[in-house]
Amino acid sequence: MTVQDLLPLAPVTFHMLLLLSEGERHGYALKREMAKQTKGKLNPGPGVLYGSINKMLEQGLIVESEERPASHLDDERRRYYRITPLGRRVAQAEAVRMRQLVEMAEANLGLPEPA
Repeated sequence: MTVQDLLPLAPVTFHMLLLLSEGERHGYALKREMAKQTKGKLNPGPGVLYGSINKMLEQGLIVESEERPASHLDDERRRYYRITPLGRRVAQAEAVRMRQLVEMAEANLGLPEPA
């Protein structure tokens, strides 16, 4: 499977890959940060969140991390995830794809400059 075969990404998947490119996180932390950054526009329920995580694991975009925070800062039920080199390449390709769409929209629709 090539990078292009995995595009386009679902918005939740793309956002999770972007967050994981900053560092490892557990599932609920991904959900919480995604909702915060998007002002609630992306706030996946458990089915979408963990379904997306499982799909990314199967595709090799992320892996479960064996490193854990100190036990007093952690809940042993949490699973931590990190982005893989393939996941980073796919996120980069998605960003390029989205940039090209925005450039086309600007050219075709005459969009005003952002404020």
